[in-house]
Amino acid sequence: MIDTIKPHPIFSRNISGDRSVFSLSPPAVSLIMSSTSTTGGFPTAPEPENNDVQAQTLRRNRILSSKLYLDIPPSKVPLIYSPSYDIAFLGIEKLHPFDSSKWGRICQFLIVDGVLEKKRIVEPLESTKDDLLVVHPESYLNSLKSSLNVSIIVEVPPVALLPNCLVQQKVLYPFRKQVGGTILAAKLAMERGWAINVGGGFHHCSAEKGGGFCAYADISLCIHFTFVRLNISRVMIIDLDAHQGNGHELDFSNDRRVYILDMYNPHIYPLDYGARRYIDQKVEVPTGTSTTDYLSKLDKALEVASRNFSPELIVYNAGTDILEGDPLGRLKISAEGIATRDEKVFSFARERSIPLVMLTSGGYMKSSARVIADSIINLSKKSLIELPSSPGKI
Repeated sequence: MIDTIKPHPIFSRNISGDRSVFSLSPPAVSLIMSSTSTTGGFPTAPEPENNDVQAQTLRRNRILSSKLYLDIPPSKVPLIYSPSYDIAFLGIEKLHPFDSSKWGRICQFLIVDGVLEKKRIVEPLESTKDDLLVVHPESYLNSLKSSLNVSIIVEVPPVALLPNCLVQQKVLYPFRKQVGGTILAAKLAMERGWAINVGGGFHHCSAEKGGGFCAYADISLCIHFTFVRLNISRVMIIDLDAHQGNGHELDFSNDRRVYILDMYNPHIYPLDYGARRYIDQKVEVPTGTSTTDYLSKLDKALEVASRNFSPELIVYNAGTDILEGDPLGRLKISAEGIATRDEKVFSFARERSIPLVMLTSGGYMKSSARVIADSIINLSKKSLIELPSSPGKI
């Protein structure tokens, strides 16, 4: 099932071919008329809310003062990773099905296979509190000072018993580094045409609530940074993780600058029916969907997306929990199918000259790291990305 347009609280939108016509709905007209004052019988617009103006100014200032937008030399490739991404602490990380060493193993495969030199990898900075406050209210960040709250978000109950200083260092610090990577990836994508953060994609976290192993809203943060630092006003999220991306859907619920294509299994977590109302293009792939059916739906979805929206940047959430055998995704997509999926999305962006950011997101089997590495190698072979190989290796 594909729903192409989400409702706007003020405007109704009618689509005719490639043309969009906006009109005020009758309730909206009444709302506007009742909220305006009159001078000599003519309505005048209400004064802007001071609090909103101040909040927007503060957000802008935080983005402009951030140090996350590093200048990266040409010798580096736009592939972002830090050893700090990987989570390891007394084996507690093994209590969650997510492979918390996946990110490092992806890079190791690429290095051992000779398609990437370690010195060419870009290492991001950790996102600071001021960076995170661009999207998250202080009350949410303060809630992460409770080990119990963090244990609920990462779905590992024993974390609740740890001193919060250890939780910050061993769990949240790796996440903050990955957020820095996602934000930097947008800058690199605009400069090089593509960028891959070997991490990130925390699409279950919204501004005010974490969950599903997602503590920070890196996708929302990345996009808000692009609005200010890169002067971008149209971003498309292509979320192909098996799970619904309810976090970014809530964050951009009424923001017409962001178009969301979400292709997900409707029968699994998070079952957020409220957030589904804000998906521009909803593509449901039920439990047991095969590779052939999945790729066919993706082809049709990308075609619809190209007609409905013309983005300046694509944020691609490339979860591998669609892989056959994944205990949480419950789909039946082959490893080759995932490589083809990624190839289709990169080709979609390349054919339209749209910079693309790829995030690795979910994937709950040890084999996911190898599948992701193989997909990146395939993208390089198809000349959709450029990865200078190590000397003497193919």
